[in-house]
Amino acid sequence: MRRLALVVLLLLAGCSSSSTPATEDVELELDGRPFRLHVPSTAPDKAPLVVLLHGYTSSADEQESYFQLTAESDRRGFLYATPEGTTDQRGERFWNATPACCDFYRSGVDDSAYLARLIDTVAAKHPIDPARVYFVGHSNGGFMALRMACDHADRVTAVVSLAGAATADPAACEPARPVSVLQIHGTSDRTILYEGSTTGGRRYPAAKDTVALWRGLDGCADRAGTAAAPIDLDSTLPGAETTVTSWHEGCRDGTRAELWSIEDGSHIPALTPTFATAVVDFLLARSAPAR
Repeated sequence: MRRLALVVLLLLAGCSSSSTPATEDVELELDGRPFRLHVPSTAPDKAPLVVLLHGYTSSADEQESYFQLTAESDRRGFLYATPEGTTDQRGERFWNATPACCDFYRSGVDDSAYLARLIDTVAAKHPIDPARVYFVGHSNGGFMALRMACDHADRVTAVVSLAGAATADPAACEPARPVSVLQIHGTSDRTILYEGSTTGGRRYPAAKDTVALWRGLDGCADRAGTAAAPIDLDSTLPGAETTVTSWHEGCRDGTRAELWSIEDGSHIPALTPTFATAVVDFLLARSAPAR
């Protein structure tokens, strides 16, 4: 009897383990462009989706190595897509986000439409929660994440931009509904200036103006919240160097706009482990209202 009971227990254990979904890294293709989808074993039946957009001259793998969001995906159960931009005449990958960045050779590629279709491609592989679709980007990828909030607000819940910027033309951003936006920027960034500047004669706004655009679009009150404690995002700078300024009073649909200023931070800050956790905290706390 003891031997039979042991056999039954082993069989039950085997059945239990085999029913547990395994983590997958799936290689997909859209319009001839490959991208990777990380599907963690912790993903629910309808999972949030985070799309990471690399910077100019970078790549999806390089950007993930920098931001390190895979561990957060495994821990928190969101789908995680890492697409690639197209290559320009110099062989550098880019996203066509705004006139300032970074389709410098004027290819006219429609990355906005491409990334909207990418959401559908992911959904065909694993059902997604349409109320929790997020974009995160660095530099050119940050510009592109903000562009997605303008063009596809009906599908994008929140975006995070590190060292990117919004369009300099407010008329080019007419979102269908409010979107939560987090702009993170080093005050000593010499590539995409915190104070705003131009690239190739085309203007991009200051970090505070990027947030101001979205404060207006989301209907937020002018009064800023500054009670949040500073965050340590850059390991090369002393203490908690990043100040948090948020606007959430009056914002429609529970959205918010935030500016995290890395005092003396560069274009490529030496990110602490806090970065990934804090960014994902911001995203997953946002959920679009039912339509």
